[in-house]
Amino acid sequence: MRREAVDAAPRAAELDETTLVVRAQEGDVRAFEALARRHQAALYRLAVRVMGDPGEAEDALQEALLDAWRRIGGFRGDSAFSTWMYRVVTNRCLGMLRRRRPLPVERVEEAVDEAVARDSPERSAEVDAGMAALGRAVQGLRDELRVCWVLRELEGLGYVEIAQITGASEDAVRGRIHRARLQLAEVMRPWR
Repeated sequence: MRREAVDAAPRAAELDETTLVVRAQEGDVRAFEALARRHQAALYRLAVRVMGDPGEAEDALQEALLDAWRRIGGFRGDSAFSTWMYRVVTNRCLGMLRRRRPLPVERVEEAVDEAVARDSPERSAEVDAGMAALGRAVQGLRDELRVCWVLRELEGLGYVEIAQITGASEDAVRGRIHRARLQLAEVMRPWR
């Protein structure tokens, strides 16, 4: 009889997000794992774009997931769980960026994860050089500008959500994105 009850219980992957969060807050590791799997691709993409290096992004994401597990009890549901997770990952990435020395951007196409049509070897070389220049320009932004720009332009999040993630006011977020766009436009002017 007990086996039937266990078989009838829904698996964590099939549960809605709210139920998973509550279960994770009660200490259910499988519920937290299901939440992490649901958001892992977007969180990794954010980490790569902020860190500029896939290896460092993996480290940041691993640490952020540990942070989230330790602090899941503090999630109040004032925002979406995904917004809370973006904030945890962003904070971990910013902490790691503060502790490291600037690194050159290697594998920009992987980091930005953009597909580009290549018509000829000359065009391919031009696109590669442009992508490398954009990668260096993005990495050259101050951390708080880069995070806001990545969340807006590459992740497609709104100003309110970015403000929740970064802990800045909505006006500050708008200003940071504006300054990032201006700086990037200036650096990328030769590539137009």
